Amino acid sequence: MTKISPCTKTYTLNSGYTIPAIGLGTFVADDGKESEVGDSVKFALQNGYRHIDAAMYYKNEEDVGRGIRESRVPREDIFVTTKNWNDERDDIEGALNASLARLGLEYLDLYLIHWPVSWKKGTEDVDETLDYITVYKKLQPLVKAGKVRSIGISNYSQPKIEKLLADPEVTIKPSVLQIEAHPLLPQPELFDYLTKENIIVESYSPLGANNAPLLRNETIIEIAEKNGVEPAMLLISWGVQRGAVVLPKSVKEARIISNLNTFTIPEDDFATLNNLANVEGVHRVVNPPWNDFVN
Repeated sequence: MTKISPCTKTYTLNSGYTIPAIGLGTFVADDGKESEVGDSVKFALQNGYRHIDAAMYYKNEEDVGRGIRESRVPREDIFVTTKNWNDERDDIEGALNASLARLGLEYLDLYLIHWPVSWKKGTEDVDETLDYITVYKKLQPLVKAGKVRSIGISNYSQPKIEKLLADPEVTIKPSVLQIEAHPLLPQPELFDYLTKENIIVESYSPLGANNAPLLRNETIIEIAEKNGVEPAMLLISWGVQRGAVVLPKSVKEARIISNLNTFTIPEDDFATLNNLANVEGVHRVVNPPWNDFVN
């Protein structure tokens, strides 16, 4: 009998703070459904979640903040992340203050640079004066000011991270790299590198995307049935078992609850999942034309 239980695992960030291994993702692809996010956040927090992942780009920080307040869970018990968008780079402190105001919070547990590209305000025109290292360094004073407890990056390649860490003016190491990660995009070399650097991996799109293509993968279905669990639980458990933070998203109450449950995957099945991309090929879902995941 497979032992299934709500995940209470946490990791210690290099900043000294702890982060829950499973967080509620809050991106909603359908316009007009942003308000559902507030109810989802409230429900998740009232049913065991202690980690909420938001972003300015998602256009629902107000709803996330409402959900946090209405949950009545003490603020100090919740790990809240939001992200700085590509055209907010000219005034990062101002952007943070705006996010905090929308969320109704006094501080963030984690503030991420959403993508390693900067645009001129209100456009998608690249701002060559704000490279990804310069932008990251703008986060450091926010930690010292007490507005942010930990800082990190998202969608950065290993070469970019290596250059970032080599900069002598980078005095606060990123605590987190948030990337797309699942058995068809495991990125083991990057994962191993980050482990050595004591940077935690956060996995978004753990089921493969909005239409969850991995839930229809024959190998994943077979392993899930073998262990008496749903494919979604298998995929989330795989991410946690390899040492990542996993960020499943849903606005459905039953799915929100089930996404917090994990089990220990047997060694042979875990190895099969780790090797799945080598057998079936790598599949990246989030791949915008203005970002390079290689260099």
